[in-house]
Amino acid sequence: MARTSVPDVLAAIRGVDFPAGKDRLVAAARAASAPEEVVQALRGMTPERYADREEVAGSVRVDPDPAVDPDAARRTARAREGGRPGFSRHLREEPRTPIQEEFGR
Repeated sequence: MARTSVPDVLAAIRGVDFPAGKDRLVAAARAASAPEEVVQALRGMTPERYADREEVAGSVRVDPDPAVDPDAARRTARAREGGRPGFSRHLREEPRTPIQEEFGR
């Protein structure tokens, strides 16, 4: 799986006028032909208005490169399991409830 970084995300939204909402940021990244990993990182942010690029940089969740920091993969896994509530929730795999398993959903 390809990785993305905060600089990649910020490059994809270079032409956006702030304040901007999440949908506008995603649309700008798609218009800039950003890689799908960048679009996914933007889609994983909370649906709120961002005042500037620094707020986007602080809110976007990207996978760190494990070659840079050997503990990064472990920290990323922990963040996915118990990160800040509401962040990238739709991207997390959650266990199915017994009712969902029974009905095959």
